[in-house]
Amino acid sequence: MTPAHSAVENEDLPWLRTLLDAGVDVEESDGGMTLLQRAIDVELDGHTQSGEPLHVDVTAYLLARGADPHRSTEGHGAGSAFHMARTGGHWLAVALIEGLAK
Repeated sequence: MTPAHSAVENEDLPWLRTLLDAGVDVEESDGGMTLLQRAIDVELDGHTQSGEPLHVDVTAYLLARGADPHRSTEGHGAGSAFHMARTGGHWLAVALIEGLAK
């Protein structure tokens, strides 16, 4: 896993910011997932495993940095980050992405 994907996996926003500021591509793909797809996946998994409320902080930060919520990667069957959020029930991410389109 790349450092940026590890930062997303660990929800380490300060480290992710440092990496993006240093030139890591916000659309970086690793293991068939973009950073934004991984953020959606991590946020959903955290909610499912812990029962804690959904949150959207990593997703929101990546969107603010220019990540494309409609980009799909080769070899990843789940489709775009938006599709993952919608089918996975991540209503906060869906609302955020839909709000960007307005």
